[in-house]
Amino acid sequence: MERFFPVIRAFGMLLALFSITLIVPLATAYLRHDGAETAYKLAFFITAGSGLFLWFMTRQYKRELNVRDGFLLVVLIWSGLPVFAAIPFYTQLDIGFTRAYFEAVSGLTSTGATTLPGLDLLPVSINLWRHLIIWLGGMGLIVLAVAILPMLGIGGRQMFNAEMPGPIKDTKLTPRIAQTAKGLWLVYLGITVICGMAYHLAGMDAFDALCHAFSTVSLGGFSTHDASFAYWNSPLIEGIAVLFMLIAGMNFATHYVVIANIDLRAYLRDPEVLWFLGVLLASVLFITFYLWNFHIYDSNLTTLRHVTFNVVSIGTTAGFTSADYSFWPFFAPLWILFLSSFVPCAGSTGGGIKMMRAVLLYKQVYRELLRAMHPAAVRPVKLGGRSIPPNMLSAILAFSFIYMVSLVVLTLTLSFSGMEIVTAFSATVASLNNTGPGLGEVGPSGNYADLSQFQTWVCAFAMLLGRLEIFTLLVVLTPSFWKK
Repeated sequence: MERFFPVIRAFGMLLALFSITLIVPLATAYLRHDGAETAYKLAFFITAGSGLFLWFMTRQYKRELNVRDGFLLVVLIWSGLPVFAAIPFYTQLDIGFTRAYFEAVSGLTSTGATTLPGLDLLPVSINLWRHLIIWLGGMGLIVLAVAILPMLGIGGRQMFNAEMPGPIKDTKLTPRIAQTAKGLWLVYLGITVICGMAYHLAGMDAFDALCHAFSTVSLGGFSTHDASFAYWNSPLIEGIAVLFMLIAGMNFATHYVVIANIDLRAYLRDPEVLWFLGVLLASVLFITFYLWNFHIYDSNLTTLRHVTFNVVSIGTTAGFTSADYSFWPFFAPLWILFLSSFVPCAGSTGGGIKMMRAVLLYKQVYRELLRAMHPAAVRPVKLGGRSIPPNMLSAILAFSFIYMVSLVVLTLTLSFSGMEIVTAFSATVASLNNTGPGLGEVGPSGNYADLSQFQTWVCAFAMLLGRLEIFTLLVVLTPSFWKK
């Protein structure tokens, strides 16, 4: 057991650092007199005290983290931090630990699913805390931790490799991994600031602009209003949201290169970008023409407006809504939910299997079709002009298989618990892809409040599984991981 003490020591330090973020909603609660001060004080002392205790008890176990340590620490952070992030929800809202933990997991995984009705009536500090944790989870607490860990005497490369999406984890933007993490977070922060300013200038008040900037850039989908973006009914605000959801759905490493080199051509050199934009544009046009035949809205322009917003929002796994698309012909919401499975780029704040894997799967299938016709042909799979090594293709095929298995097993589990099949399937897809709203009872006009405790835990597990790219969590759950 002692071999894991360095991991516990690192987790303790990160937990103590995480407690500092609670000062923000605590100060807000005092300034706004919203009655949640006690909840945040309790959360702060429990979180800080637990972190310092874990660090103190294991302080003498200092060593560089290895690969196994990295996997364990990542899983500890993503599953353990929600326990402490849930304390304000549990204490102030009296919703029970299950729903409080679900809300915290949904926030930190940037899923955006909620069990809370009456968002407009929540204490201001509670809404701020929801959006703050979704913003922290968007880029990844691990990437932030990697920027800080070297200052604490802990190497962060193994954490970075365990956290970042598979196809880009070995990409080095800068010589040092901590410098890379800092660069990504500076880009993330800068885009958030610009997004918030744009929202405010477009008509949101300062608080809503801040919260929705957090939620947009993280592709989280939390809102301060039950009606989400339909609350403002503003084409301008929706247009700004679409722009920043598209930005957040691209690889932040590409944004970093563009900003660092002042070269927009980096977007053209990123093979995912054209696929990402092309699939979304084609889907917007296709569903718009499809809905025109059903005369859902009074004008074609209104149809285009709502289709554009909801296709981009659900496709990028942001999860905002501007209209209740559950009233559309069933094919349309099913298609946009399907988009959330693969549209976001690797290195974005979105979920799903990522566009890079989807493109490589398509190319691999196409190559096999050619081989069936021309067995002697040599046709390597290429992306961006580079040949993809066979081991990466094998890893992507394995990931896609376990993704499909997870989708089926979790859907059957929810169905076994008594949930009707459309809700079970869409809740699984929305949770596993970190999208938020699904169809049926968990559609845009509902939420996850009516789920049983068992169903709530299944969805929370699915959110963690999706956020950790499946393998990271499953590796820790295998018996061989715990053998010496």
